[in-house]
Amino acid sequence: MIRILLADDHTILRDGIRALLEQEADLQVVGEAANGQALLELLAHTPADLVLLDVNMPVLDGFGVMPQLRAQFPEVRVLVLSMLNHENYVHRMIEAGALGYVLKNADSTEIIHAIRTVAANQHFLCTEIGLNLLRRLVERTPAPDPLATMPYLNPNSWPASAAAPATHTELSGRELEVLQLIAEGFTNQEIADKLFASKRTIETHRQNIIEKTQTKNTAALIRYAMSTGLIG
Repeated sequence: MIRILLADDHTILRDGIRALLEQEADLQVVGEAANGQALLELLAHTPADLVLLDVNMPVLDGFGVMPQLRAQFPEVRVLVLSMLNHENYVHRMIEAGALGYVLKNADSTEIIHAIRTVAANQHFLCTEIGLNLLRRLVERTPAPDPLATMPYLNPNSWPASAAAPATHTELSGRELEVLQLIAEGFTNQEIADKLFASKRTIETHRQNIIEKTQTKNTAALIRYAMSTGLIG
């Protein structure tokens, strides 16, 4: 039996994942947490084999909780379940100790397979991310044997543009997500709808991102983010 903890700030998503996993005889959800801090507190008294971890959470997000997870509970495997699909996010979480990364739009079969793979202490990337990384690698590195330098097989071989720049570490998980959606052309209201937030909250995130990156406007922000590898 694989004991699983769900860490995501959206109750509806946790309910959906729990319902999905309850159909599998070898999978058991033993607890839920709405943020990284609550997850650490839950793990202190709830034995688990695997954490299904979101990146964007309040209080303590996925980026912030990973070092503590690895230090305090090294035996617990971590599978990231996120909507963030840029290689920078994948790189940061894998480098921090996560064994797998799956997008929230992956089908149920792939999510279940990912859980079993990571629980067996093996690495896993969902199909969409794997194909994206392969495409980027082929574009950047015309090597005769691309598999030898696959980023997700050897984090040290990731292209230089995949490394997180200094300003990247200053942005929260939510700000990174807002930045990606801004670059994709969504309005503040559309971003608010996608992230289940208010328009005012998104406007605040946008302004904070501009200030942190020291750019003057949205156009300059997007140019900066693309040139530094924050977005593709």
